[in-house]
Amino acid sequence: MDLYKVAFNLFCLVGNFQTFPSQSSDSRFLCLLMQTTKIELKELVFFARHGLLEEEAKLGQRFRVDVVAELDAGLDLSQDTPESTVNYVELFDTVKAVFTGQRFNMIEAAADAIAAAILGQFSKVRSVTVKVKKPSVPVDCVCEYFAAEVTRCR
Repeated sequence: MDLYKVAFNLFCLVGNFQTFPSQSSDSRFLCLLMQTTKIELKELVFFARHGLLEEEAKLGQRFRVDVVAELDAGLDLSQDTPESTVNYVELFDTVKAVFTGQRFNMIEAAADAIAAAILGQFSKVRSVTVKVKKPSVPVDCVCEYFAAEVTRCR
């Protein structure tokens, strides 16, 4: 199966195409694939006590969180109103509430809980990617951070 058909099959999962586009509609199809609206929250910093080790629970540390929310393709953004999109302040509040509202042993679980909350609270979000970065890891190494990233779709 060529890359074009793979892309179409993936797009059918999130779009409403029933038939394979004709070769004459290739450019329209590719344009539809590229028409996305995303809201990004980058390098959000939260102090939390996540981690498996007892010391991590006692001391805590600063974590960094990135969120990319892909919105429904059918939104009418020309309305230029808050109701026509997702309020990024509310999106931030959701991330903060989940991440700081409970203790997670695994950053993977934290990322997954954030993604689930976003999909549960924002009907205009089609998919969301959440990356949780842990800069102080209990590993004998020099690094910028370890991270876990999840992507969840409707």
